[in-house]
Amino acid sequence: FFFFFFFQAEDGIRDLVRSRGLGDVYKRQVQEELNKIRLTLSAKETRALEDVCRQIIDKTREMNYKFRGPVRIPTKTLRITCRKTPCGEGSNTWDRFEMRLHKRVIDLNCPINKVKEITGFKIEPGIVVNVSFP
Repeated sequence: FFFFFFFQAEDGIRDLVRSRGLGDVYKRQVQEELNKIRLTLSAKETRALEDVCRQIIDKTREMNYKFRGPVRIPTKTLRITCRKTPCGEGSNTWDRFEMRLHKRVIDLNCPINKVKEITGFKIEPGIVVNVSFP
């Protein structure tokens, strides 16, 4: 009895060049595993925040990955009201200070190891970037 065994890679593709040996040559097709990655950017200044968002989106487009955003989260306003006089005497005059925090959310569909390349540019000191996997 003669048994012929034909081995074929399940996820392989046929090589276009004819093989010289017995049978065909199969290549394993390497696919990058795409992950959902959420970048949350927050800053006090909107102009710097929008510039960083634009750079991230441009890099993502260059690498041909899908993205969604930047989604603008409502601005959080922190207010502090305090008396002007340090001793407490005099007329009741108050100072009102406020700080506005702006947030943007960008969802990426790309491999984890490519996030470093996408965000590998110089980010200004006032911007906080959080990376999470939803």
